[in-house]
Amino acid sequence: MRDHHIHASAYVPLPIERVFPFFCDVLNLQRITPPELDFEILTPMPVEIGKGTKVDYRLCLFRFPFAWRSEITHWEPPLKFVDEQISGPYALWAHTHTFHIRGEGTVIEDDVAYRLPFWPLGEIVYPLVRGQLKRIFLYRQRMIGQLLLGDDKGVSDAAVRAP
Repeated sequence: MRDHHIHASAYVPLPIERVFPFFCDVLNLQRITPPELDFEILTPMPVEIGKGTKVDYRLCLFRFPFAWRSEITHWEPPLKFVDEQISGPYALWAHTHTFHIRGEGTVIEDDVAYRLPFWPLGEIVYPLVRGQLKRIFLYRQRMIGQLLLGDDKGVSDAAVRAP
């Protein structure tokens, strides 16, 4: 089996004390997910995020609907948290969210390690999945700017790498 990675980073000119709580609100996950994924949180609200929190949601990927359950496996506010897929479309999905203070603002970093299902046949769709994930993270960065700052011009140094 082969692990793949995607890394996204962006700078937001807001203090970490304002940025980190934004990512602790699961409703914001729905707001920063592209509409074509038809993302829906199934876990009853409100959800208090912390180590061990599990969240269920549903979305469509390439027009295929599926359920996804994730768990917060590492919790270190306001610097870092990790959510891992318990069940869903990937053989592995571990998403590390890291926040760094830079000057008066915050650098937001997303590192995802993922493994496609149905090895080795799943690798055939890797280029398609990689492209979709890059689009999703670019959309997230734009929406983070709009929601936190009122526009996407405030998010700078935005980059998404998926080698």
